[in-house]
Amino acid sequence: MIILPAIDLLNGKVVRLMRGDYSEVTVYNHDPLNAALNFRNQGAKWLHIVDLDGAKSGDVINFEVIKRIKQMTNLSCEVGGGIRDFAAIKRYVQAGIDRVIIGTAAVTQEKFVEDAVKVFGEKIAVGIDLRGSKLAIKGWQESVKVSILEFFARMRAADVKYVICTDISRDGTMSGTNLELYRELQQFSGINFIASGGVSSLDDVKNLHRLGVYGAIIGRAYYNGAINLKDAIAISES
Repeated sequence: MIILPAIDLLNGKVVRLMRGDYSEVTVYNHDPLNAALNFRNQGAKWLHIVDLDGAKSGDVINFEVIKRIKQMTNLSCEVGGGIRDFAAIKRYVQAGIDRVIIGTAAVTQEKFVEDAVKVFGEKIAVGIDLRGSKLAIKGWQESVKVSILEFFARMRAADVKYVICTDISRDGTMSGTNLELYRELQQFSGINFIASGGVSSLDDVKNLHRLGVYGAIIGRAYYNGAINLKDAIAISES
């Protein structure tokens, strides 16, 4: 299993939202590059970066910041937020980003993901955000009622290899990860699931590792000191 420390960008700062609410923002670092270098120094090999400005607006807002993080750290990076057309994907791929996350467009434009995978292969990941039984889109500002299991079956049919799945009700709450959800998702063989939302202890990391989940994103728990990143990485590599 891989550990992906999270850098969520809003107005050029590293922040965390509470349950995806843009009105409940905590700023953790005014220098995203400094945060990324700190993760690298603690043994991280991957970063999960979200352009929250882009997710809300539908455009690539923090591209230059993200490009600099990639260039200066040489870490493997997956990036999401506002990526809703081929031009945005191509821009990130050309900047050396390892995985580009399609979120809203994966729900609203069924053929987009399929076409993107055909062109960019395993550089494409899908980010799906769950609010109860509904999928949340546009930076978690809107919800659509689509069968979750049907959606994942469609992603597998499109040959998507990586899916970041966030339980919004747990995100930023320090309440523990939704193990039942990730256990259920393991039925979709061929998809590598990355758990996001509520990973708040080393026990969460251990339990996800036992489930065979491909990756786990750690955000607020690291920034609050609840999880030691070096310890989490050691567990994930055991």
